[in-house]
Amino acid sequence: MLDIGPIHRSEYELDEDRSVPVVIAEAPGRIHYLGEHGEPKAGLFLSSAIDRWIRIAVSMRKDNSLRFFAADLGERKRTTLINLKFKREDRWANYIKVAIYVFAELGYPVKGLNFTIAGNIPQQVGLASSAAIEVAAAVAIRGFFKAGINDKELLARLTAAQLVFFGRNTDAVDYQIILSAKRDSFFVVDESSMEIRKIKFPLSRYKLLIMDSRVPRFGVEEELKQRRSDIKKGLELLSQKKQGAGFRSFATTDLVESMGDLPEEIRRRCMHIVRELRRVYDAEEAMKNRDYSGLSKIIFHSHESLRDLYEVSCPEIDWLVKRAQEIEGVLGSRMTGQGFGGCTYTIVRDNALDDYRKRLEDYERIFGFHPLTYEVRPATGARLVSAKCRTELE
Repeated sequence: MLDIGPIHRSEYELDEDRSVPVVIAEAPGRIHYLGEHGEPKAGLFLSSAIDRWIRIAVSMRKDNSLRFFAADLGERKRTTLINLKFKREDRWANYIKVAIYVFAELGYPVKGLNFTIAGNIPQQVGLASSAAIEVAAAVAIRGFFKAGINDKELLARLTAAQLVFFGRNTDAVDYQIILSAKRDSFFVVDESSMEIRKIKFPLSRYKLLIMDSRVPRFGVEEELKQRRSDIKKGLELLSQKKQGAGFRSFATTDLVESMGDLPEEIRRRCMHIVRELRRVYDAEEAMKNRDYSGLSKIIFHSHESLRDLYEVSCPEIDWLVKRAQEIEGVLGSRMTGQGFGGCTYTIVRDNALDDYRKRLEDYERIFGFHPLTYEVRPATGARLVSAKCRTELE
């Protein structure tokens, strides 16, 4: 892991004042194994943090400028508190601004601060890199000012700030996972109540691989908007039979009877959501009971549902999952993220790793994209790495 303390000090020439405190915090990415593309604000997820991180350092300035430096990119951005707003050209810095806004609203003196950011979470593939930036920045600022704000309040304020900055309601589940994660643990996260249940990682003899397909993703937002519209219409039609009911009300009923009158496309979308809810509950039980065969079937069935019912997969992703499924020693493989490209995850036994990698060598020849593979483990949540003065960091 890159130590950005020295880079931060060098970038902002803190030698002029050796008493300037430099606080460093880090936050992990996250992966959803099951549950994505569920009912808005009422989803159920099987997830974990991953041991890929965003690390942010913060120190005070003598002027009122807010300065941002991306060490990995060599990019610099700047603004002031009075101009603290979303700017498209500021890209990654906008997520740090969200955290600044939270503490400015609480009355902390954030008029002049330096920020340095570095990390190794793959970008724009559904691993919550933007949420990790926000949380890492918020935890760093909280430590810098020794602010008395707990994780629950921080989560609520980050969610509200997202609406101010980006004009949309964000997925608070990402914040919850990133803040609450424990090493070698999965979580079942209930979005409707924000309650979480921890499951100890039962796969000590397996590796977790993320495969970035490198498929260009065009028009994804319009496709996903249509899916969300289908879900909304389906829920409205279903609620005529059971007033005020959500999809969970149908998870244990006769699905064919409940959904038989829906238009075919809407019925398929709704069927995916209802069955995926059941799969999350079943996977939780399978993991607790170390039922590897049962867990394997759940994961593969989930991908088939995303492919055939929700229709957010693509030929490249399906090929990766199918090839993985053919390998003895692979427990499960499935797309993760928004879909139409992006990533798969694969859970594979240690002694099958070489076979897995060899089997996927044909991917680039067939599709023309060079895939990237990351080995990860369920990781701990956001934390302060260092909260010492400049002289103590030497």
